[in-house]
Amino acid sequence: MAQFPPKLFFRQLFDHLGSSTYTYLLADEDSKEAILIDPVKDQAERDEKLLGEFGFTLKYAINTHAHADHISATAILKSKLPGVKSVISTSSGGDADVHVKHGDVIRFGSFQLECLSTPGHTSGCTCFYFGAGNCVFSGDVLFIRGCGRTDFQGGSSEDLYDSVHTHLFTLGDTTVVYPGHDYKGMLMTTIGEEKRLNPRLGMGKTKEEFVAIMKGLNLPYPKLLDVAVPVNLKDGREE
Repeated sequence: MAQFPPKLFFRQLFDHLGSSTYTYLLADEDSKEAILIDPVKDQAERDEKLLGEFGFTLKYAINTHAHADHISATAILKSKLPGVKSVISTSSGGDADVHVKHGDVIRFGSFQLECLSTPGHTSGCTCFYFGAGNCVFSGDVLFIRGCGRTDFQGGSSEDLYDSVHTHLFTLGDTTVVYPGHDYKGMLMTTIGEEKRLNPRLGMGKTKEEFVAIMKGLNLPYPKLLDVAVPVNLKDGREE
């Protein structure tokens, strides 16, 4: 588990209703400013309640990309919690109050996240590095012993390999990785673990080997792709 600084509140939340998405709540306990990473519409009531219980003010609702397996909670959170701003990368092509690019910083209270542009799963994927806690929120780019698929939404196996090896595997080996999903009951990993043990991207795999692995997955068409992506590109609005 990451070693978070004093006055940093952290919760890893899980959507057990279908998407197996991890949502992350971080807050400055002094200023009470909070952020949510990858909030899920079906869990918006849970997240709103938790914020209220601790007296936090949600500053940003952040999407690592335009999700294909669930509808983002950004729109509903903005309707219930005035002042919230949604965040997504410029390269995603999606609507949001704040668009970010590589190297941008998102601040809440005395803390900040650094934006890392990591296309590959989709063309607009962004990971968020939290230096004060020596951890990275990797979205669907890097999973525990896996990675996101690359066969839709502008995905590219070559780009994903380059993104991981350029912007994630160059972080320290002790950097904790908090993924966007896990389907086997694991909570987190580290950069060092994934470099050694990830059967797709680590273990000395070349880009050519990775591309061949991804081509051979033969994954089924995502059930919610045609519903979720158009809504998420509109900042979670379902009108």
